[in-house]
Amino acid sequence: MSAFLTSTLALLLTLGLLIAFHEFGHFWTARKLGVKVLRFSVGFGKPLWMRKSGPDQTEYVLAAFPLGGYVKMLDEREGDVAEEELHRAFNRKSVWRRFAIVAAGPIFNFIFAILAFWLMYLIGVPGVAPIVGEVTPKSAAAVAGFQTGDRIIEINGLKTPTWSVARFNLLDAALNTDDVSFQVQSESGQTHSLQISVADVSSEIKQKQLLTHLGLAPIRPVLPAVLGQLSPDGPAELAGLKTGDRILRVNDERISDWMSVVNLVRAHPGQEIQFEIERDGLPQTISVNTATLETDTGNIGRIGAAPAPTGPLPPELLAREEYPVFESLTVAVAKTWQLSALTLRMIGKMITGEVSVKNLSGPITIATYAGYTASIGFTAFLYFLAVVSISLGVLNLLPVPMLDGGHLMYYLVEMVKGSPVSDGLQLKMQQVGIAFLLVLMSLALYNDVMRLVGN
Repeated sequence: MSAFLTSTLALLLTLGLLIAFHEFGHFWTARKLGVKVLRFSVGFGKPLWMRKSGPDQTEYVLAAFPLGGYVKMLDEREGDVAEEELHRAFNRKSVWRRFAIVAAGPIFNFIFAILAFWLMYLIGVPGVAPIVGEVTPKSAAAVAGFQTGDRIIEINGLKTPTWSVARFNLLDAALNTDDVSFQVQSESGQTHSLQISVADVSSEIKQKQLLTHLGLAPIRPVLPAVLGQLSPDGPAELAGLKTGDRILRVNDERISDWMSVVNLVRAHPGQEIQFEIERDGLPQTISVNTATLETDTGNIGRIGAAPAPTGPLPPELLAREEYPVFESLTVAVAKTWQLSALTLRMIGKMITGEVSVKNLSGPITIATYAGYTASIGFTAFLYFLAVVSISLGVLNLLPVPMLDGGHLMYYLVEMVKGSPVSDGLQLKMQQVGIAFLLVLMSLALYNDVMRLVGN
């Protein structure tokens, strides 16, 4: 199956699941609180499929435009309501009931994330053990006392069974506090505490290169300097390098492993470098013009090549994050809370300018990650679904007109002043909300396109 088809199907599955679950929250709560539901729609626009069911003959719809959905309830503001059904109209319900119905959508997004994490932790998430492979001399990590071979046990009191968890906990801690505490175990088995200050580290570095900036590198198995997959029309392929070529020297420097190649290429952005290779048992030299990649710490060279795949990792480098049934649920709730708080902090930092809006992603990026996670395994796809569901939940709770959070804001005002917000003010606020969402969607789509161009 092509990557495009995989991404498209994974995107439709992702959106379908999360939108349906979100709207089911509104639907289920409305029914429980005595409101008649006229339509439950996944998607907007022309119905592709429709069915009527139940005593109220509720319409269940799959519509053409999948980026959203809605639950249409009986409401006097949207049409005539028979007198015998006035008690089932949404607008006739108390403000507390209306608040609960609207809040149920985002709440169900968080419930979905908890269920996804719960199942993921029950199955178990394979990963790489959080063992330090290299400590940069004179770096913050070196000053703190880190040594090669140290295994990171906890970060700010949170366990780190794999490097994936360690990276996330480190980012979360760095965005929340000025000092990050580590519990590490040395190669000799001794456990001790270390601390690194991140007060002077920018938010951009914290998001993208915090581990490198602190001077820590995960342990990696030694890879032979043999070319694997080459990027189409990348510098390596254009120069004539081929999969399977063994690299002997670069600019007359002897190559011992793949990282030697990486370091030499990165040190020569936008320059011509000489590769001495062995192909089919015969040596030859090929000149490659490296591309330049801009990073927060300066320009680096790249040639668009990956190492040849090797066998499985050694057992000592493998780790797994899994928990018993009830502990899995506890960890899932904690993870959902942690990610929700992190998402809110990131949004706040975008508003204040501390975090770049380039981090916003649209449907193209979501489709790419959906396809990628679906292709590498069920647990990875579950994690992706949970993260996107949390993002939808947090986004919908923002006090922006047209979103659930905007309606909740109106109801809070109503609770305080004792009467609803006027229709005129709501109409003006809706126009502001539409403009905000259009700008947000345009910016996310622009970022998607720029990522594609950048690749």
